Amino acid sequence: MRKGLAAASIVALAAPLSACGSSGTSANSTATSPEGEKATLTVFAAASLHQVFQQINDEVFAKDHPNVEVKFAFEGSSTLFDQLKAGAPADVLATANQKVMKKAIESELVDTPEDFTANTLTLIVPKGNPAKVTGLDASLDKARLVVCQERVPCGSATKKLEEAAGVTLHPASEENKVTDVRAKVESGDADAGLVYKTDAASAKNVEVIDVPAADKIVNKYPIAVVKDSKQAKLAADFLAAVQSEAGQALLEKAGFMKP
Repeated sequence: MRKGLAAASIVALAAPLSACGSSGTSANSTATSPEGEKATLTVFAAASLHQVFQQINDEVFAKDHPNVEVKFAFEGSSTLFDQLKAGAPADVLATANQKVMKKAIESELVDTPEDFTANTLTLIVPKGNPAKVTGLDASLDKARLVVCQERVPCGSATKKLEEAAGVTLHPASEENKVTDVRAKVESGDADAGLVYKTDAASAKNVEVIDVPAADKIVNKYPIAVVKDSKQAKLAADFLAAVQSEAGQALLEKAGFMKP
């Protein structure tokens, strides 16, 4: 059981939440809130799911749940776990690897999770590739490489990639979520960055450099209902939307893989 925190502490711990919702394709589920009565569902999700989860809400979940306001917190998976364990309120947890979700299970924070998608890493550089990076090789020696911290899934995958590629990386900085790595490359504050292929696909003003060994490193994404959720039925409905044919099609379109 989680220890209760004062309301002010919980608010301080929770990541900024952004609400969204609109009509779209059916997820074949029914809203549990009385007609006309508003309900709120809080979804903690890995940063790499930012765009696609908002799409799934807009185009799948919201059609059958027009009175439900979905509030998202997109952060590094480890940060979300820390917040949830500290008492931050949430109804759904979706992480970017199984390791963090396992910690949530062991802490009795979530019900049984299900893998719903997967992702791999790739290397991105600013458009024009000013540092002339060619891959995970000597071209990075004088380049400003940015990666994720090892404690978060994209960082854990980076460490595995180093082993698979037989290299030792020397990053200029390590970020706590993959979107921060992408942002530094997009802005030109970094010469190269290791991000998920889905982040590379949605990035602006970058070029992708294929890293063959990256295909060996696959992060499976699990999703679960939070045990303390006061909206357990709605949370289960959101999971159903993510796992529905329409939800899976949006994930595939965004570049995610089957788990």
